[in-house]
Amino acid sequence: MTRIRKAIFPVAGLGTRFLPATKAMPKEMLTVVDRPLIQHVVDEARQAGIEHFIFVTGRNKNVIEDHFDRQFELEMTLDERGKRNELSALENDLPGAGNTSFTRQQSPLGLGHAVWCARELVGREPFALLLPDVLVQHPRGCLAQMIDAANEIGDKANIIAVEEVPHDRVSSYGVVGVGEAKGKAFAITKMVEKPKPADAPSNLIITGRYILQPEVFDILEKQERGAGGEIQLTDAMLQLMAKQKFYGLKFDGRSFDCGSKIGFLSANVAYALERPDIAPEFRDEIRKLLG
Repeated sequence: MTRIRKAIFPVAGLGTRFLPATKAMPKEMLTVVDRPLIQHVVDEARQAGIEHFIFVTGRNKNVIEDHFDRQFELEMTLDERGKRNELSALENDLPGAGNTSFTRQQSPLGLGHAVWCARELVGREPFALLLPDVLVQHPRGCLAQMIDAANEIGDKANIIAVEEVPHDRVSSYGVVGVGEAKGKAFAITKMVEKPKPADAPSNLIITGRYILQPEVFDILEKQERGAGGEIQLTDAMLQLMAKQKFYGLKFDGRSFDCGSKIGFLSANVAYALERPDIAPEFRDEIRKLLG
């Protein structure tokens, strides 16, 4: 398996489910404890060995670029005040110089279109795709587990992270069919978008992590608009399945859909309880709230 060096982060969405908070601030900059959503996802990618971070942005997203840049005035002030821990935290959050790229998705034409917008930056090599709405709480993250699976399977492995949900909820997600096991992964036999529970091939849903081969760009370039008038990534992956194998990985860890209010609030609680510096006091506050 060719080493996965590059990752795409589609951050052009409008964040309408979090209005009015996202009226002037990107949803990706909403914080889970003290780190923006996008920082958590980039941290996962860095931990997995990603070297080049590609952000597909839209209008009013410049603050994301600023977040992954140095703030000399702030750093100087922290240094003068002897705040070494805070200064170290800022420096450790940044990918290396020249390792981030930003490109614009000028029209809101869906996830497939956002991926296609990054084609020139990715080139002809396999890449990771991480949706910043989804956080996975696990010491190694989700992507590192997927790269392990891809290396075990070998060349031309398309990997999709999946997780179980109750059968009565499958109609809200993309669902995969389960084929032969391949190490910790399994062959995907089909992908169905938002099926009725009776028609679902399983209760394993597609989570927001992918490893894809560059041939998907060739399909996306000619992809017609699908559901919602958007260029759907799932439609392109279905076409690619006719030529290449897809595998699912039921990853270790817990995911949070931070595109929903409940998922976002749950993530804040879960991540806060994982922090030794605030967890004891936070537990006390929760007990008070619950009476």
